[in-house]
Amino acid sequence: MEGAHHWARELTMLGHEVVLLNARYVKGFIVGNKNDFNDAEAIFTAVTQPNKRVVAPKTIEQQDIQMVHSIRSELIGRRTALVNQIRGLLSERGMVINQGIRHVRARLPLILEEAENNLSALSREMFAEQYEKLKALDREIKEQDQRVARLCSINQLSQRLLEVPGIGPLAATIIAADIGGNSKGYKSSRDYAASLGVVPKQHSSGGKQILLGISKRWNRYIRTLLIHGARSVLRHCTDKADKLSLWLQALISRRGFNKAAVALANKNARILWAMANNDKDYKAFA
Repeated sequence: MEGAHHWARELTMLGHEVVLLNARYVKGFIVGNKNDFNDAEAIFTAVTQPNKRVVAPKTIEQQDIQMVHSIRSELIGRRTALVNQIRGLLSERGMVINQGIRHVRARLPLILEEAENNLSALSREMFAEQYEKLKALDREIKEQDQRVARLCSINQLSQRLLEVPGIGPLAATIIAADIGGNSKGYKSSRDYAASLGVVPKQHSSGGKQILLGISKRWNRYIRTLLIHGARSVLRHCTDKADKLSLWLQALISRRGFNKAAVALANKNARILWAMANNDKDYKAFA
């Protein structure tokens, strides 16, 4: 529901006990077609369950951080779409640019300056406009990155989360906004890791437990940041002899690079939850 966190804060100040439920959790209790009556009945059934999944109301600060990340993600999506469009249009004119934004940034100005290629005056003008749009998006994304860095520097929890290997300002700020200062809403570190989709799916029956690949459910954005950060750690652990690096080296040789990255992302998610929940630094869990 839009505005749910706002109304949760308002009702809490009036002395009410507010329970926020994840819409996906409530959907499982809907009987029959979707309508207002069935929705209300499903909400009532869900909220009376002993193991209901509660969503902690966000503070204004948490919502501000989430807004910055949301706008930044939208800008990156627009830039990716623009780069793909530019590459596609150029390939139709026999000019192939390798995948990657940096290749487009480097090649497009050269193509525009080359007078003897097959670009017409109109297409050259339009590609120049697209290049200006690309530079404008780069500037906007850089501004959001600077804003994230400022938010990270003034948020105490984000500063502590930076101590975890593979966690940068992006991950530190969005995780601080997601779990808050006391991890309310998650009963354990495994629950939080499960909410990010970095725990194995289960298909168990008759007492036999079968673990599958990661679930990839819920918060895709944070999961992506954790896995990218984990890959960065794995790429630089080869020549190190600390406890974490030795564990990762053995894991890579045994299970492969990608599975080791997911394992570290899972481990980091649990550590981050524990740091927030217990108000401790990374050294206590390293």
